[in-house]
Amino acid sequence: MVKSMEITKLSVREKLVVDVSVWMNNPEDYDFSPRASLDGSTMNLFNGNEEAPSASIQLDDEQIVTAERDRMVELRVKFAVEGMHGILTNKTKNVRDGPNAKKLAEPRWKTILPL
Repeated sequence: MVKSMEITKLSVREKLVVDVSVWMNNPEDYDFSPRASLDGSTMNLFNGNEEAPSASIQLDDEQIVTAERDRMVELRVKFAVEGMHGILTNKTKNVRDGPNAKKLAEPRWKTILPL
């Protein structure tokens, strides 16, 4: 189940691109099915068949024109689970030399949603 959803960035490329940060309740949770709707100049994002929007944002004129033209939005999602990796206690001074020199994998997802 989705704990919270936050729109972090909104941009216009070939279509309207929305970056979203989604916080899940636990790492084994896969219940996420996004929906988008455009209500005037406000874009709302829902999870599944919820009544209330999980996130909403006001669009400017260029973004409204792009959304109305395409009637779709590209959603780029970054998933996160609070407290999943615990607390880092031994930090390496020079990260290039340490045993944990690689970054942890970040779960990301990209999809096209109709409006």
